[in-house]
Amino acid sequence: MSDQLSSAIQFAHDERNRFLSELINWLKIPSVSTDPDRQPDMAKTAEQLADKLRLIGCKNVQVFPTPRHPVVFGEILEAGDQAPTVLIYGHYDVQPPEPLAEWKSGAFEPSIRDEWLYARGASDMKGQVMASVFAVESIHRFGKLPVNIKFMIEGEEEIGSPSLTEFMRSHKELLACDVALNPDAGMIAPEIPTIIYSLRGLAYFELRVYGPEHDLHSGLFGGVVHNPAVVLADLISGMHDSEGRITLPGFYDSVRNLTHQERIELARLPLDDKYYLDRTGAPALWGEAGYTSNERVGARPTLDVNGLYSGFTGQGSKTVIPSWAMAKISMRLVPDQDHNDVHKQLLKYLEEKAPKTVRWELIPFSGGPASISDINTPATHALYKAMKAVWGKDPVYKREGGSVPVVADMQEILGIESVLTGFGLPDDCIHAPNEHLQLPVWYQGIDALIHFFMYYGSKS
Repeated sequence: MSDQLSSAIQFAHDERNRFLSELINWLKIPSVSTDPDRQPDMAKTAEQLADKLRLIGCKNVQVFPTPRHPVVFGEILEAGDQAPTVLIYGHYDVQPPEPLAEWKSGAFEPSIRDEWLYARGASDMKGQVMASVFAVESIHRFGKLPVNIKFMIEGEEEIGSPSLTEFMRSHKELLACDVALNPDAGMIAPEIPTIIYSLRGLAYFELRVYGPEHDLHSGLFGGVVHNPAVVLADLISGMHDSEGRITLPGFYDSVRNLTHQERIELARLPLDDKYYLDRTGAPALWGEAGYTSNERVGARPTLDVNGLYSGFTGQGSKTVIPSWAMAKISMRLVPDQDHNDVHKQLLKYLEEKAPKTVRWELIPFSGGPASISDINTPATHALYKAMKAVWGKDPVYKREGGSVPVVADMQEILGIESVLTGFGLPDDCIHAPNEHLQLPVWYQGIDALIHFFMYYGSKS
């Protein structure tokens, strides 16, 4: 181990309490990107991050405005033209905290219980952003970094990154690099270091079904007027067949089949059905026939209902036929599927299946492509070596079920591959009440990123 590497690791260990305190202060800001009332908090979060980048030695730190929330940029270009440049991607926005009553402590009042830090954004992904920042800080305290570093931290990932593609297109020279480091993924388990090489894409819609002009008395009009809630339930139910396959016309036409080798690699993951049952609390698993749970989660497309609303939902009873019903519907897409095509497929399904007794409206919200990254790159090899140095075992490669559209956008716009990792865990309750971060794993993650930057810069 080089002197700079060993000094950086020791520094990171000595400064853990400060690192944690700084993360907690950042988590206190409710940077909910989808809430217009949180605009000042979004700006505050961005400015606080920009101040931190300046403190660790970044130059050209800028908070770039966009049509919604700003992008934070900073760079340390001391390694020279012959050294690789790493673009660190992340996001500082978080999901809404609701339902608030289910939080054991305030969503924006960080609480440490045992070895976990509870707060919205702790795992997804303010904790991952700060792990990257602290790793760079730890190395830079003891000399020049062996790689050039650029940060691009956005504030719109949780709403589909609507401003980021245009930002990258208009700042291609500023963002020029050899590889992107994206810690917005995660690990299979605390003791299993994980490198993600594939992500699913996303298509997200709101489906509204309209019936009568206003809510009706179910005794006076039941059996005469078609209930929009029932129609919506029928439409949703018909979107899967008895084998768990999605019934939208043409939905599977462009789905890339798993290769024999990929199925072998996915079968090697230490994730059996019990793993998924233990982490979900579901009474039984479900999914597309003919595929294992690991294949369904990372390599097959899905269609899910994310929310439903209609009629009276308060306590007690109220006998009405609701005037309308609504569902939030999302699809996770796999390589070669296009979210615009999926939009057309859903429209065709509704045109064929929706009865004439109602009106309906489909509102597209967001969409992004799936991605597969090349694992045979120097950066991926450096991360593999770094994780093995910290955890003492070989990392596993995994296709992830979640969506990070920026990975495919970077491939297209900047012409670069991404190295995907992260130190969140499957049971961190991201997007749910009581989101948390396991601190020992987070500290190991900082160490792993220090090793990564040092190894990637050494070219050995």
